[in-house]
Amino acid sequence: MIPSPPLFLLLLGLMGAHATAPVSVDLRTAAAMAAGLCNTRPTDLVFIVDSSRSVRPSEFEQVKVFLAKVIEGLDVGPDATRVGVVNYASRVKNELSLKTHKTKAGLVKAVTKIEPLSTGTMTGLAIQFALNVAFSEAEGARIKSPDISKVAIIVTDGRPQDNVKEVAARARDAGIELYAIGVGRVDLNTLKQIASEQLDDHVDYVESYSVIEKLTKKFQEAFCVADLCATGDHDCQQVCISAPGSFKCACKEGFSLLEDGKSCSACSNAATDVVFLIDGSKSVRPENFELVKKWINQIIDKLDVSETKAHVGLVQYSSSVKQEFPLGRYNNKKDLKDAVKKMAYMERGTMTGQALRYLTDSSFAPASGARPGVAKVGIVFTDGRSQDYIGDAAKKAKEQGCKMYAVGVGNAVEDELREIASQPTGEHYFYTADFKAMTAIAKKLQINICQEEDPCECDSVVKFQKKVEEALQALTKKHILYKSVRVR
Repeated sequence: MIPSPPLFLLLLGLMGAHATAPVSVDLRTAAAMAAGLCNTRPTDLVFIVDSSRSVRPSEFEQVKVFLAKVIEGLDVGPDATRVGVVNYASRVKNELSLKTHKTKAGLVKAVTKIEPLSTGTMTGLAIQFALNVAFSEAEGARIKSPDISKVAIIVTDGRPQDNVKEVAARARDAGIELYAIGVGRVDLNTLKQIASEQLDDHVDYVESYSVIEKLTKKFQEAFCVADLCATGDHDCQQVCISAPGSFKCACKEGFSLLEDGKSCSACSNAATDVVFLIDGSKSVRPENFELVKKWINQIIDKLDVSETKAHVGLVQYSSSVKQEFPLGRYNNKKDLKDAVKKMAYMERGTMTGQALRYLTDSSFAPASGARPGVAKVGIVFTDGRSQDYIGDAAKKAKEQGCKMYAVGVGNAVEDELREIASQPTGEHYFYTADFKAMTAIAKKLQINICQEEDPCECDSVVKFQKKVEEALQALTKKHILYKSVRVR
């Protein structure tokens, strides 16, 4: 269940508390975290922690609590997230390598045992150590791969006694994402020299170690990969398969995945003639007409357009009817979609009945490119009440074997939509109050046409088989008779 808006605000408040730098928040990720639908991407993560003399023992304990809480939000394991800790002051100590602990409990316990070094602040030296040693394969780092993130989180409270700019640039060039957390009297320019772009996402400042724990959720979010299938943030028609930070679509048994990679069809190989009948009346308005054209192209994306399979025609109507292009003129999706984009808005009235008559009498006629024996599909879009009678024309279209879909927006009359639509109407008629919601209709509208056996063709085959059987039987009798005569 997705959390309510007040919970979102609470999450965002926690992530931004006590930080002067703005925190970039992805609401989708926050929702996934709150709903428990968040995994962490495979990451080699190294904490680089300042324990110089300016960090009091009690403050260092608070840093360790922060580390432990971030670790608690990770998927720790050899194939998931590996965690290391580098401790530094005037010298550098590799407290935990990426290969040391393979469980979350073992990591957290080891973090609690780290002691401060209590000398100077050699931040540049610590970053160089992480680059050369902590992120080496010998210490448990994995081979560089697009599927595995390399991340270092540097926590410091002072001005470094060495140069950080060049070594941080080398680390970033090596593919390590650098976060810089500054505490108290830290030098903010130093943090900016260390951190990766975008700085707003990678630089954080807190006034004291007592509030560093407030950044925990920010870093849990940074490592979160929402399960897009579980959150419903996908366009798969039937089956969604989760992948790290992504998804892929599949179909149920008996269906095949169409070219768009999202839609499924039981009969994707059937040849089909599809004609869009589009209301271009004044009430639609120019900006919404552009949305209608995008909607048409969304449906075209789901069709198997080719010379032998789906052919598409387009008709626009208002007070008159205009054929934009006939069936079969364009046999690839690119040309079809380009032609749809060029359709000019007609305006004027809404003569839906006249348009339906044009569909049956002209659009689906061989002279307009319709193919004999091929399934016919009409998709009618309108945003208002028809100014003429539609009953006879709608009935004729269905009697001629056309599968009719009716889509209405805004002031469209739902009784008229049902009258146009084929049975069952629940699968062939769609309505929404808002043009911006038409994308959802495009996802739901499925044109599944199965090629039926030609009964005449079957009868011919059966007759032919009978004739062959009869001929074989006659030959067999003659052969037996011939043998018996010879024996005599």
